[in-house]
Amino acid sequence: MKLSTNLRNGILGLSSLGLCAGITSCAKQAEQKVERPNFVFVLIDDMGWTDLGCFGSSFYETPNIDKLASEGVKFTNAYAACPVCSPTRASIMSGKYPARIDVTDWIPGRQHRGARDYEKMIQKPFKLEMGLEEVTVAEALKEEGYKTCFIGKWHIGESEEYWPHHQGFDVNIAGWSKGSPQRNKNANGYFSPYGNPMIEDGPKGEYLTDRLTDEAIKYIEGHKDNPFFVYLSYYTVHNPLMGKKELIEKFKKKAEDQGLDKKEHYTRDKAWIKEKPKKSNYKERLFQDQPTYSSMIYSLDENIGKLTAKLKELGLDKNTVIFFMSDNGGLSTSEGSPTCNDPLRGGKGWLYEGGVREPMFVKWPGVAKAGTEIDVPVTSTDFYPTILEMAGAPLKQDQHVDGKSFAGLLKGEQANGERPLYWHYPHYSNQGTTPGAAIRLGDYKLIEYFEDNHVELYNLKDDVGETKDLAADMPEKTNELKQMLHQWQKEVGAKFPDPNPDYDPSVVANSWK
Repeated sequence: MKLSTNLRNGILGLSSLGLCAGITSCAKQAEQKVERPNFVFVLIDDMGWTDLGCFGSSFYETPNIDKLASEGVKFTNAYAACPVCSPTRASIMSGKYPARIDVTDWIPGRQHRGARDYEKMIQKPFKLEMGLEEVTVAEALKEEGYKTCFIGKWHIGESEEYWPHHQGFDVNIAGWSKGSPQRNKNANGYFSPYGNPMIEDGPKGEYLTDRLTDEAIKYIEGHKDNPFFVYLSYYTVHNPLMGKKELIEKFKKKAEDQGLDKKEHYTRDKAWIKEKPKKSNYKERLFQDQPTYSSMIYSLDENIGKLTAKLKELGLDKNTVIFFMSDNGGLSTSEGSPTCNDPLRGGKGWLYEGGVREPMFVKWPGVAKAGTEIDVPVTSTDFYPTILEMAGAPLKQDQHVDGKSFAGLLKGEQANGERPLYWHYPHYSNQGTTPGAAIRLGDYKLIEYFEDNHVELYNLKDDVGETKDLAADMPEKTNELKQMLHQWQKEVGAKFPDPNPDYDPSVVANSWK
């Protein structure tokens, strides 16, 4: 039987529509089946560049972290955007330099006390929070359907309205205003009770590093069927130094077995120390062996092992990107000076490499070649656009204006020329440094100090310890970098300290007599 032309065309039309609908449906299903990676971002507090076995430590024991690093890509020239914590943390969240968002010191810093009589300058106030107008990387991922969880140290907002649960995180565990575990009549530091309003106390004696990892695992188990972003920001190894008794004893014995307990651990025979009042008691640590600090790193390593084992058990290890980074250099010149950053100069609070160069690696399964190293300089502002690119999300330059994605580097692509990195730290740090700023371009790094405007120039390729100042020998390079630094400071609206009218140089001179 023949069909009429109109009927035949109608049936064909319906068939075509059905076919198109099927194709569209299949396309949507295929799109939905494309697996976006999960993200676990591990941020350590105050960990120095050489505090891991895979970055050169011969005393601390980090087998699980070393293994994880070997499964990923090590960045040998990775930097924090500031030598202290809060600004670097804000730079990761915002993709912007600290000077641009006016969070340039740890919060709240020393704004309340003014200048001391031996300080030549008065520091200007800065913001006590990362503003809510900033579109955080967590907010950007939420727009893409990610579940977001913050666990641990936040420290970029004095009042609750600026804490993680108001900055793009669905869940906030332990993130609040304080930058370290509290010790008072209601809190016992790294051991429960914690005295932290954003985490319930555990059983008496529970160790905070263990608890934070357990919380991360619990969240991952509950969200394993959705793309997730877990920001695991450990409080360790920040003061107060507190570890498990048996581990402290383990490293005491190790130091004794190596004869380290008989050696002089510190020096005060440094020119910079003699520029401070003698009672300030700054001291530089000469080598690594502090037993409590060692125990804290060991506990951290155990927990990283537990976390990675759980990802594998859940079948998530093949589709979870893991970032590992520290927020500033190791504490080596004050407040107990628990670690040593050799061969780097300085430590936390300093613009020298010891204060800003960080142990960093990224595991991107199926994409980044395991066991490789990248020596291209990157900085903490770069995580934001990198994570978005990995997630297949749009890169909105107005959101992360200073960050540059290094996803291409992880894929094996070559860097597109040299790129300047900047630091602006217009403060006196607790660790002994004076207000200043710095720039790195290629192999060269320039530091400018604001008290007297003197500059120092180093070739980091030849002199990673910054022992030979080349400023006088290379005036053209010095001037080039200095001008670039000044131009950048204008662009970001950087603040500078003012002269201190009450400065008294005799305070230092007389104290050392």
